[in-house]
Amino acid sequence: MGAIYQFHYQLSRFLARTLFDFQVVHGDRILEQGGVILAMNHESYLDPPLVGIACQREIYYLARKTLLDVPLLGSMLPHLNVIPVDQERADMSALKTVIKVVRAGQATVIFPEGTRTLDGRIQGAQPGLGLVIAKTQAPVVPMRIFGAHRAFPSGGKPRVFNPIKIVVGHPIHFSRADVSGDGRAFYQGLSQRVMDKIESIEDEG
Repeated sequence: MGAIYQFHYQLSRFLARTLFDFQVVHGDRILEQGGVILAMNHESYLDPPLVGIACQREIYYLARKTLLDVPLLGSMLPHLNVIPVDQERADMSALKTVIKVVRAGQATVIFPEGTRTLDGRIQGAQPGLGLVIAKTQAPVVPMRIFGAHRAFPSGGKPRVFNPIKIVVGHPIHFSRADVSGDGRAFYQGLSQRVMDKIESIEDEG
C-alpha cells in the first residue's frame, strides 16, 4: 500500500471500530490476489471505506467526479485509488478504467444498485456491474452490509455507536458461457444475479 492509502486505511479501521463497533464476518472469503470484483449493497457514505478496511489489499473505488472539486479531499482521492465517474450520464470511460484495473489483477468494489438506498431496502441492480463481469470474467465476491443505513442514512447525519457489520458471501465464478452475451438487458441480468446473492446473505454474528 502507498503511504497515503495506508494512513487512511489505518485511520478508517480505528474510527470504524471505535465509533461503530465495526466487524467483518467471513473475511477469509475475500480473494486477496488476482483480479476480483467486490460487490455490495449500498446503504451509506460509510460503505466505501468500510469495504476497503474489510480487505487486506488495496482496492479501487468509483466515486462521483464532483468530489475531485472539493478542497483538500479532491487532491487526496487519486491517492486512494478513486476512479471518477460522471453520474449525469452513462460514463463508459469510468467503466473502461475499471475493466483495465481488474484485468491488471487488481480489486475493485462496485455497488450494483448504483446509488445509496433511501429507505434501507435493497434496490434492483444496474447494468454496470454486469458489463464489467462480461468483459473480464473476473470472480465476484458478494458482500452485504448491515447497520450502515441506521448509522448514516441518506440525507441524515452520522449516528455514532450504531453497530455496522459486513458479511461476506462465497465468491461467484463465471464460465465463458455465462458471459457470452451483450446489450443492456444481458448486463443487467448478470448484475441482478449478483444482487440476488447479496440479498440472500443473512446477518451473522
